[in-house]
Amino acid sequence: MTKPTILVVDDEQLIRWSLADRLTQEGYRVVEAQNAAEALEKHHDGVDLVLLDYRLPDSDGLTVLKKIKEANPETLVILLTAFSSVDLAVEAMKAGAYHYANKPFNLDEIALLVDKALETTRLRREVRTLRATQAQPYSFDRIVGDSRAIADLKALLKKIAGSPASTVLLTGESGTGKDLAAKVLHYSSDRASKPFMNITCSALPEALLESELFGHERGAFTDARQQKRGLFEMAEGGTVFLDEIGEMVPGLQAKLLRFLEEKTFRRVGGAADIRVDVRVVAATNRNLEQEVKQGKFREDLYYRLNVLPIALPPLRARADDIPRLVHYFIDGFNSEFRKRVRRVAPETMKRLQAYGWPGNIRELRNAIERAMLLVDGDELTDADFPLTTGAPLRLTEAVQLPAHGIDLEQLERSLVVQALERSGWNQTRAATLLGVNRDQIRYRIEKFKLERPTPS
Repeated sequence: MTKPTILVVDDEQLIRWSLADRLTQEGYRVVEAQNAAEALEKHHDGVDLVLLDYRLPDSDGLTVLKKIKEANPETLVILLTAFSSVDLAVEAMKAGAYHYANKPFNLDEIALLVDKALETTRLRREVRTLRATQAQPYSFDRIVGDSRAIADLKALLKKIAGSPASTVLLTGESGTGKDLAAKVLHYSSDRASKPFMNITCSALPEALLESELFGHERGAFTDARQQKRGLFEMAEGGTVFLDEIGEMVPGLQAKLLRFLEEKTFRRVGGAADIRVDVRVVAATNRNLEQEVKQGKFREDLYYRLNVLPIALPPLRARADDIPRLVHYFIDGFNSEFRKRVRRVAPETMKRLQAYGWPGNIRELRNAIERAMLLVDGDELTDADFPLTTGAPLRLTEAVQLPAHGIDLEQLERSLVVQALERSGWNQTRAATLLGVNRDQIRYRIEKFKLERPTPS
């Protein structure tokens, strides 16, 4: 490991020697300067910490401190002065000094102060490295595909990531990658160094969800033995991802709306307003506009969330991306499972592209994972994808609209009824026949007020 470098700046040779001698014994590399000009020149060579005398022949310590900070804000500076005063200490700290020490100083105390300062530098570097490591898996390259739909999606995400927008709504079917889009949005923005907090709104009952989002005060309810900070508070400066926002109960919808409008909230059982700066990214696979019409979702909250909507396309709408996705997942599972699969049989790839993928990218990934676990050779074939055997081809523009037009609602209802009857009213199987997910089948059953026939 490279030794930390310390620059000792003082016009008195004896002081420089005593400090350099002690710090060298502590295992540091020490360079010396006797005036401001020499200090700034040696600082450009790269140092971790500066011990800077306040009185120098050609300048004063505060001026040198400011120039060092302008050149490299990360450099820590400890000011040495024989003129102890509160005003000087305050001014030094405002200018960016890590600390200050009075002359004559105790070498043991200086060594301890230097150790603490360098520990601060080390921790900062570790945090930056950790954050960079966390952000790396969520670059725009993780959104795999070359289709027009994906190109448009990436362009929109980039624009929003660089904007000050505080609210974003991600819509799309289950498995289209809304959680990935939320993380890409966060780690590509200037909020990347701050926390990314996420919660699934359907995973917790109302009381617990409110506490998780807004926190609670001690004694706010049974078992609230101590104060708890909520996700909004802990995400200060960062992003809160609210998945399945359509599942949020009306009471919490009202509190969320207040927070989005005023940027303030109160902990459960609290009396004081708390203000935070966070970006809220909400996601849903439901049609919120329809939910508003049915009275299941607040209209004012919907419009507040829908300022910047991003619709993620279903996989069947970008089938040209499937080969790239397949090979992307194969490469990942080759590494994880220590396999050496190199290709997919051409007919199998055509079948994968023709399949409807009601579970979208999540279903495709699961299918590839299963195939990779069981395959013995270096090629994937139809036998490795039993779920897609006999899969229906996707409808294309080859289906012609009749000259006299068509009742689209009636056609949709007829197809849903046929799929339910053919599957014996098994909603999952009916969803597969229509290339949608189970929630969308349920929604259409409610929309068309369909009821399962009573056995005779």
